[in-house]
Amino acid sequence: MDTTVKFDVVADPEQVSSREILFTVHDALVEKEYHPINQIVGYLLSGDPAYIPRHNNARSLIRKKERDEIIEELVRFYLQQNR
Repeated sequence: MDTTVKFDVVADPEQVSSREILFTVHDALVEKEYHPINQIVGYLLSGDPAYIPRHNNARSLIRKKERDEIIEELVRFYLQQNR
């Protein structure tokens, strides 16, 4: 067998996207009067969920995705918008 096999992952339709999670967490941080960028970056760099409030279930929601998946989404968006 000399061909490359392509593997496609079928997304779970009930799984929340990184984008939706980031917007929800951002809104919760704003409502609690935190600086959302600093708090999200702190969480992504450290993995410490204490950077994200429990308000509106934001902490639980952001932990549904691996941090590297969220960072990947951010990099993808940045590159697409700035090319």
